[in-house]
Amino acid sequence: MSAQEKLKKLIELREEARLGGGEKRIASQHKKQKYTARERIDMLLDDGSFEEFDMFVTHRCTNFGMEKTKFLGDGVVTGQGTIDGRLVFVYAQDFTVFGGSLSETMAQKICKIMDMAMKVGAPVIGLNDSGGARIQEGVTSLAGYAEIFERNILASGVIPQISAIFGPCAGGAVYSPALTDFIMMTENTSYMFVTGPKVVKTVTGEVITTEELGGATVHATKSGVSHFRLDDEEEGIMIIRKLLSYLPSNNLEEPPIFKTKDPIDRLEDDLNNIIPDNPNTPYDIKDVIYMLADDQEFLEIHRHYAKNIVVGFIRMGGMAMGVIANQPAFLAGVLDINASRKAARFVRTCDCFNVPILTLVDVPGFLPGSGQEYGGIITHGAKLMFAYGEATVPKITITLRKSYGGAHDVMSCKQLRGDLNYAWPTAEIAVMGAKGAIEVLYGRELAGIESDEERSEAIQKYEDEYVEAFANPYKAASYGYIDDVIEPRNTRFRIIRGLQSLQTKKVLNPPKKHSNIPL
Repeated sequence: MSAQEKLKKLIELREEARLGGGEKRIASQHKKQKYTARERIDMLLDDGSFEEFDMFVTHRCTNFGMEKTKFLGDGVVTGQGTIDGRLVFVYAQDFTVFGGSLSETMAQKICKIMDMAMKVGAPVIGLNDSGGARIQEGVTSLAGYAEIFERNILASGVIPQISAIFGPCAGGAVYSPALTDFIMMTENTSYMFVTGPKVVKTVTGEVITTEELGGATVHATKSGVSHFRLDDEEEGIMIIRKLLSYLPSNNLEEPPIFKTKDPIDRLEDDLNNIIPDNPNTPYDIKDVIYMLADDQEFLEIHRHYAKNIVVGFIRMGGMAMGVIANQPAFLAGVLDINASRKAARFVRTCDCFNVPILTLVDVPGFLPGSGQEYGGIITHGAKLMFAYGEATVPKITITLRKSYGGAHDVMSCKQLRGDLNYAWPTAEIAVMGAKGAIEVLYGRELAGIESDEERSEAIQKYEDEYVEAFANPYKAASYGYIDDVIEPRNTRFRIIRGLQSLQTKKVLNPPKKHSNIPL
């Protein structure tokens, strides 16, 4: 065979590989409002930057007549490319080849790029669209999953890992995304569950649809498994690119700094009036976040889950920053099990990747009740406290209004190594609110007053005294627990100046194999 013939064969094989399972199956994929693996990669990466690996790999299975049907690439497209000029590694499962099911060789392809990503310190992005384990291969397919899981675990906290679920993801396949930093799912075309509706019906008798069991809405609102609920795949691609702009390529680097025309000393007069006079009146904490952020840009994480706390990424002075903020507009901003888990996970994600943390506090306490206690609010609340206390990145805390009881401690207080702790004049830092405090402090005395009118006057007098003493930030400031009481409209300036001064912060935790966070 001449050199020209060999070259022609190479070109033909590449064309064959790029077709995956063939034109008919590609058309079927499009009919389901889904893109193919290669189309997804083309949308994700910078134009012309993708370099593919293992295009000619095929499966080695000889069971059930599998040796008669082989496709180049074997159901996954892997390689490297760039996003905004930064190196990333990517794999995209190809549903047109055996339903994207995982074979031994597919797992090896995925593991290869994960190993390469760890060697050079670059993010890994997984685009999932798979029917699960390839049943014909039996235990070798399961072993392939475990090989991927181990790499997910070792890469955790070293390089960013992002999983986009653009189709089915069931059984053992769900655990690789679950081990990564961020998960996103598309409405109506993706689902995740350990066991499907048929098995559920057989085992428990429960009749449930695929969407009700593991659809995007379920995991974005109820389980919290998915960080983003997507309208379509294009939105998912955009969010992946946006996410990476806030993160470094690995844990030894700093997040990218962007130039901004938004001045550091921009005053937000509206912040001076955003806290209602009535301490029980809600307001939207997102309004505060948008006013503080560069160009009013905020990438919210877990938007539909545990809405009583808000987390996400902003930039301030061009620098990336993670925000954790109580939301008075939902359940009064109280901390419960889900909010604690959501915030703790985000704090640890920021700390892994050297992203400074801004905490905006307006929290009346932990949600009371047997449901929370039986569900382990003590353990889950401790997760958030542990995350803040262990974090070594710059931490700036602003107390806007309420900061009561144990929730005050949990929300990045000075004693959990908060670097800069500021308060607005409207801040109330105390063990509890005035009404509850009076019942504890003066309960017997009030019980001895027979006249309702006199008792009401006494309650009002004691509450006024308590408010005067504690419903302000100055008691905490007198102990140095608050570094300064600041004018709300100057908050952006104070945060950015603080962030600039903390760029060279050096804190080391005690040497240990690893911590034992309360799980």
